[in-house]
Amino acid sequence: MSSLVQSVDWLAIAPPTITAVVGLVVLVADLFVAEARKPLLGWIAVAGLAAAALMLLPLLDADRSTFCLVGDTGVCSYTADRFTLVIQFLVLGGALLAALLSVTALKDSGKRLPEGEYWFLFLSSAAGAALLPASRDLATLVVALEVASLPAFALVGLRHGDRRSSEAALKFFLSSVTATAVSLLGISFVYAATGTLHLARVAERIQHVDGQLQTLAQTGVVLTLVGFAFKTAAVPFHFWVPDTYVGAPLPVAAYLSVIGKAVGFSGLILVTVVALPSYADAWAPALAVLAALTMTVGNLGALRQRSTRAYSGVRLLAWSSVGQAGYLLVPIAAAGYSDDPERSIGSTLAYALMYGAVNLGAFAVAALVGRAHRLNRVADYRGLYAASPLTALLMGFFLLCLAGLPPGVIGLFAKVTVFAAAVDAGLGWLAVVMAVNVVIALVYYLRWTALLFRAPEGEAATHRLTAPLTAALALTGVLGIALSGAPQLVLRFTDTGLF
Repeated sequence: MSSLVQSVDWLAIAPPTITAVVGLVVLVADLFVAEARKPLLGWIAVAGLAAAALMLLPLLDADRSTFCLVGDTGVCSYTADRFTLVIQFLVLGGALLAALLSVTALKDSGKRLPEGEYWFLFLSSAAGAALLPASRDLATLVVALEVASLPAFALVGLRHGDRRSSEAALKFFLSSVTATAVSLLGISFVYAATGTLHLARVAERIQHVDGQLQTLAQTGVVLTLVGFAFKTAAVPFHFWVPDTYVGAPLPVAAYLSVIGKAVGFSGLILVTVVALPSYADAWAPALAVLAALTMTVGNLGALRQRSTRAYSGVRLLAWSSVGQAGYLLVPIAAAGYSDDPERSIGSTLAYALMYGAVNLGAFAVAALVGRAHRLNRVADYRGLYAASPLTALLMGFFLLCLAGLPPGVIGLFAKVTVFAAAVDAGLGWLAVVMAVNVVIALVYYLRWTALLFRAPEGEAATHRLTAPLTAALALTGVLGIALSGAPQLVLRFTDTGLF
């Protein structure tokens, strides 16, 4: 008789587990740490995220699974393969950089952000985000999605006495709850049609659904995709993004722009390419249209931002992130048409790594400028080179990477990779739409870059660098420059091993 007791592979689950445990430690420590020593909690969180990221190293050459079905060890709920590790690296690395920005933001907040609660919510969300790419059944996927999302609502609205923050949290909450409800309804339909939640078994059984359940299965597929489209901020489910980013503390906006997207896209990949490959003729065209709409609306929204409008710097980055989401959707759509879907998914992961590094770098510069200019307008970046040459050069580099122009070679490389995925899959029209959008994006990225080097109006502002901000800028700058020197390393790292 086989044992019903599960054996847990603790090494495989170490990254999300360490993050969650450190979150609990911070919450308990907050009760005993004196007010003057509260900043210590932030450094505990940073150390915890660094430790969780380091635990990815022993898993690099492994393909480990745990929480498997008794009697069928090939069907598991948690798998640490290359796809999982790439996303976990992005999530934990991005969370670490956002945590460094948070240390300074909490210090500058004047006690309007409670430190213990902030770090507990931050680490809880990061733990859920790290769990999601390893999920190989629909129940674990939804639980991980909610563990990543629910603390994020609170983080957005955590600033005391700030009406914009509360409004942003409400918009984010309502849109995300709607997405979850739609996803759960779709997943329940898929479960009713297939009788299983495990992605591998869903992929097998959904091809042979009884004729009476065919409509139910198709409806389930559509609803599940709509739910994840909300999470990725794909058009027309993007309306919450600009106001949420402006209302949230800046490090939380940075976190949502990278980790929030990683959560949405990894979930979308698992649901479409892994669980529903036989429905590619339905989801691939839908994702292709979503990609075209998302990149177009995002870039046009960024183009419309006035440089003198309050918070236009953050708003422009928010609309830019919507446009970038469109580029990220292209290879996922291409995977439905391609004979080599693994290569297409590798293109999405390569683009996500590039975007994560340089977008967090841009937010780090925005955090620095925001210390001197509370309204954080694009116009406030004028003459940054005169005040802080190295910071201006880094910001220019990050913007050129996002635009896909040299010397931001990694940005150009990532865009070419995505473009090639569309062409190889026969999506010529989508490649043309992408090329047009890249040109549109050049306008606002270059306009902002040129502003950095113009003569300042009046006396140049002084920008006070702190050690955590310096570390965040240095890490993102070194990563962007190193990858621009050897962009092929990204593709090697993102060889997913999903199939």
